[in-house]
Amino acid sequence: MQLKPLGLDHVVLRIVDLDRSLAFYCDVLGCHMDRRRDDLGLYHLRAGSSQVDLVTLDGQLGQKHGAPRSEGPNMDHFCLRIEPFNGPELIAYLRGHGLEPSEIAQRFGAEGEGPSLYVSDPDGNVVELKGAAGS
Repeated sequence: MQLKPLGLDHVVLRIVDLDRSLAFYCDVLGCHMDRRRDDLGLYHLRAGSSQVDLVTLDGQLGQKHGAPRSEGPNMDHFCLRIEPFNGPELIAYLRGHGLEPSEIAQRFGAEGEGPSLYVSDPDGNVVELKGAAGS
């Protein structure tokens, strides 16, 4: 058998404050709630054809693995392909939400070289926002 990866299905993030994270991922980045499992502390957010799943630390799933590691991040970053990607407007938009994005640079991704920047979510998870390759 040979497996053929088709793309990012979902990323699961352990979070401290659900309302704060929903404000970031939904209000700022444009995701929307696909499904919620309050009984588990699990929230599925739609991000295009992928999902960002949030797991609260005080929920059933969040308690299963204990506290996040304190000596460093549990994940380096994940990347969301976004449109439109107008660098100056995107930076102004993120700063308008009290965020401090990185500089824009050409970086390699699933579609090839394209513009991107990094921003941190409320729990310190790094999110790369990436435009179309060749732009």
